[in-house]
Amino acid sequence: MTTTQTSVVQDLGTLAHRLSHPAGARCVCEPPQVLADRPDGTVVRSGAIVAKAHAADSDHEALAARIALAAAPQLTGILLPPLTAPGRSLTAPEPSGGPQHPEPSGPPAPAPRPVTLWPLGAPVDPTDPEAAPWAEAAVLLARLHRTEPPFRLPAMRGPAKAARAVARMRAALPGDPAVLPVLAGWRALPAWARGEVPAPARRSGFLCHGDLHLGQLVRHPAPDGPWLLIDVDDAGTGDPAWDLGRPAAWYASGLLAPEYWFAFLDAYRSAGGPAVPADGDPWAELDVPARALTVQTAALALAKCAAEQRRPDEHEQLMIESCARIATLPPELAADHAS
Repeated sequence: MTTTQTSVVQDLGTLAHRLSHPAGARCVCEPPQVLADRPDGTVVRSGAIVAKAHAADSDHEALAARIALAAAPQLTGILLPPLTAPGRSLTAPEPSGGPQHPEPSGPPAPAPRPVTLWPLGAPVDPTDPEAAPWAEAAVLLARLHRTEPPFRLPAMRGPAKAARAVARMRAALPGDPAVLPVLAGWRALPAWARGEVPAPARRSGFLCHGDLHLGQLVRHPAPDGPWLLIDVDDAGTGDPAWDLGRPAAWYASGLLAPEYWFAFLDAYRSAGGPAVPADGDPWAELDVPARALTVQTAALALAKCAAEQRRPDEHEQLMIESCARIATLPPELAADHAS
């Protein structure tokens, strides 16, 4: 962990501790716990408070709109609401050491990272796949997709994140033939799924999460409250099928057992989700998002392997091989899905 990362983690822990610790009470808190530490999201817990530092290059106006969405009454019971008031969400912790200890001269200091505060929820247990809340996640998505956007929102960032993953892979492995299947799958996608043009108008007005996976659900209040969706950094308006794309990709590649996929799909349909038809074949709508998220997953896997100087594991290799199959999709089919 770099000095800057350590500073961010310490500052977030201090901020969360101050809010979770009653003034004047004797402190019996455990040390702050790092839940995640990535450039696009450092998350630290102290007591019942979670502090998150968002990416330094976040669009502050768009992020403020997304935090306000999580706080909107229309999303009660769907999204975990923030503790941060929407109008005060974009504050950053003071660097460790305070202003009286300026950094030595050298490269410019990193841009401050926006910080938001959240109540603690109980996450999905990764060691118990049979208890994974696939049906509950599907119902939450259907309710989200059926909700009219309460105010003007930015576009859902799913395609932009896929493009960023491919760029990261290219930078990590320049000229490496290992990236060729992933790039072939990427080129087979329509332009909207690569984030180059807006999504088709008939599919672009729905309220979407933008980055759905089981890590985006928590029970609140912990440990036995109802499931809620978290992490609205990519939320906005767009094609609701994108939110079904990752489990669809996992099912298509053999990573998600059929019984879990069909429980997810059936629950979504039963809850009136608009991303797919109420019956019949769902793949006319799911195919492009599933392929895009397959490429994104494979690209991130290759970039991670390069950083860790290792070969892809079995699951990563499955996604990479799926990209090669994606590249064989007839161009006219991709064109049909882009319309």
